[in-house]
Amino acid sequence: MRCLMPVPVARAALALALPLAAAGAQAQGRGCAITAYTDPPREVLACPDGLQISAEKGAEYRLIDRDRDGRAEAVDLRSKGLLIEVAPRRRGGFQVLTPHAIASVRGTVWAVDVAAATTAVFVQQGAVAVSRSAAPEATALLRAGDGVDVDAGAGPLQVKRWPNERRLHLLARFGR
Repeated sequence: MRCLMPVPVARAALALALPLAAAGAQAQGRGCAITAYTDPPREVLACPDGLQISAEKGAEYRLIDRDRDGRAEAVDLRSKGLLIEVAPRRRGGFQVLTPHAIASVRGTVWAVDVAAATTAVFVQQGAVAVSRSAAPEATALLRAGDGVDVDAGAGPLQVKRWPNERRLHLLARFGR
């Protein structure tokens, strides 16, 4: 995969295999645009196919275009958090890969937060399948209001209804 930097992105590494060469046009691959916000500090990547990714300041991630068609099918998140929205009309699913977890969805809104020892996944709308990176065959299904903390352990994932305070704190990092 060829890595292209769309625009300077607050320490986030956005990498897309796009058939574009001009640095200024790279963020516009397949019509996607990046918008910076200050309250709270974040950047939002919005694509016309229904994918929207809000990255909090300092998030380290890269987009993955497996079939090189200019549309990201996944994001590799290494630190901090992302809020992902995948419209029901968008063809194909979408995955978030972290050191601890793999989250896969269609038509939903969810947040993923990576820390040194854990990955937290929270679903605001829709449903998300989550598994440990080391054991992708053991999947837990999260529905709206559910969250899970995934560590490097081997036990079953403990899906829980997240308390309102934890939900609001996480979503506030993305201006929600």
